[in-house]
Amino acid sequence: MKIIYMGTPDFAVPCLERLVKEQYEVVCVVTQPDKPRGRKQELTPSEVKSKAIELGLSVYQPTSLKTDDAYDFLAAYEPDYIIVAAYGKILPKRILDLPRFACINVHGSLLPKYRGAAPIQRSVLAGDKVTGITTMLMGEGLDTGDMLLKKEFAIDQNATAGEVFDALASLAPDLLIETIERFTKGEIVPEKQNEADATYASMLSKDEAVIDWSLPAEKIHDLIRGMSPWPVAFTTYHGKKLKIFSSYLTNEKTTLAPGKLKENKNEIKVACGDGVLLGISSLQLEGAKRLEAKQFLAGQRNLSEERFGDA
Repeated sequence: MKIIYMGTPDFAVPCLERLVKEQYEVVCVVTQPDKPRGRKQELTPSEVKSKAIELGLSVYQPTSLKTDDAYDFLAAYEPDYIIVAAYGKILPKRILDLPRFACINVHGSLLPKYRGAAPIQRSVLAGDKVTGITTMLMGEGLDTGDMLLKKEFAIDQNATAGEVFDALASLAPDLLIETIERFTKGEIVPEKQNEADATYASMLSKDEAVIDWSLPAEKIHDLIRGMSPWPVAFTTYHGKKLKIFSSYLTNEKTTLAPGKLKENKNEIKVACGDGVLLGISSLQLEGAKRLEAKQFLAGQRNLSEERFGDA
């Protein structure tokens, strides 16, 4: 069984590892070109490329799949399947038509909800209690193909998008292998997506990460969770940017104005627009290191007179 695997971020790594472990013939790994990262903007390979090299697999990094060269290169492998997981580009129809069986996508949501680039983050931002993985046949649209199998995952009320991301990445390999095995045997009847239920999960932007303390505590909590680990929700403190990586709901009532702080031993709690205090677990002041609440308090004066969002 010859497979071309397409993926880019760490979400796609476990599925690649599992295919190799199950002794599928991964003839080529397609991933996006190396990109500049970090303060020095050094060209850095994707997580999938790094893992593919570690596994001794052939790697292909086209800038576009629309060229004749890209088509000819992939067609030469005569794949049985093309498996895609968070590759980051839409495949042209002639690439979709290459495999003997199908192009199958592993998507981080329960389709048709959250089609697009950031399904996991958008689910957490929305305060969803359940998400999951969907395997699907790939079409020319954006995550519009017929669904094959699904696996649900319950989202903990304090889980960040990064934690849900990791959990779904670990669930995906089992579902992928089951999908390939059953689809090859003709045991799966593809199910069309209900367009009326479809939603789009656009990429996150830093503009969305600003905390509005006049909102209800639960809304702010979901924003903080959904924006962690990137781009990270933020507010201001003494005129400096203050990133907040994690928080927790307290259900404690307060008469403090939104953004005002209540210090209680080793805890930081902030008043929100619905009169409820939100606990802050992990934060980072501009120019300083990321700290837990207890560590942050050690370097601050009495917070009872302070507020977040002061500028």
